[in-house]
Amino acid sequence: MVLDRWQAIKIFVRVAETGGFAEAARQLHLSPPAVTRAISALEGEIGVRLLTRTTRSVKLTEAGRGYLDDCRRILAEMADADAAAAGAHGNPTGTLIVTGSVIFGQMYVLPILLDYLDRFPAVTGRSLFVDRLVNIVEEGIDVAIRIGHLPDSGLSAIRVGTVRRVICGAPAYFEQHVMPRTPADLVHHRIIGPTGAWASPEWHFGPEGRSSVTVHPQLFCNTNEAAIAAAEQGWGLTRVLSYQVEPALAAGRLVTVLDEQMEKPLPIHVIHAEGRRAAAKVRSFVDLAVDRLRANPLFQQA
Repeated sequence: MVLDRWQAIKIFVRVAETGGFAEAARQLHLSPPAVTRAISALEGEIGVRLLTRTTRSVKLTEAGRGYLDDCRRILAEMADADAAAAGAHGNPTGTLIVTGSVIFGQMYVLPILLDYLDRFPAVTGRSLFVDRLVNIVEEGIDVAIRIGHLPDSGLSAIRVGTVRRVICGAPAYFEQHVMPRTPADLVHHRIIGPTGAWASPEWHFGPEGRSSVTVHPQLFCNTNEAAIAAAEQGWGLTRVLSYQVEPALAAGRLVTVLDEQMEKPLPIHVIHAEGRRAAAKVRSFVDLAVDRLRANPLFQQA
């Protein structure tokens, strides 16, 4: 009976997360009737309906939503217990999935991941570097390095530094155009606008970001790398994050403007979902990433 309840809980969580009996059955390698029977038995034993079924969808009832949170916690604690008993908390093993934005991931996270895999050869690494907000719980991510202010959540977050937005252009561009002295001067300049997930024509200024200027890019680029390349060629001005142009700034290929009038820096956090019960592979990578990022002076300038 205990094993049946344990299996029913796992089936219930998978149905709730996938939104359907058929998909849950496929992922769990069970038949749809077996999944249906398990949910019905669970609801009968508890004495309350957990799911509302229609011909098109499966939705949680109010009682089901609360029960889902409790079931996820129970499953996580049992997984921790199993891992501890098997020694996973002592020796990092398994697959470690790490996410971050594209440029930051390639420049700063990937070297940490490579070093980590050299230290722990029993771990297999996977990187997911994308310029979108990743739900690390739903997408099965172990660790995320995230730039920006975080919403309230149950995730564990360790702040490791900051980056700032910068407006930059090439010295060759400023040989032909007067440097802007105020944000309002930007209307007289050619603007290169990235079109990524967080791109906006409204550029904010001031410590609290309360003043703004709406820019009208003549060139839109679907990647920050392309926008930076266009700026380096002297075509116009673009706005990106400081770490993205650090090599070009250090080499003199780009210079920044309006630095004193920009917004406050954005925080960088290392995030994971497992808290103090995290498996060894997660804890050891988080420790390494936190130490390495905090040691980088580029992220401790503000």
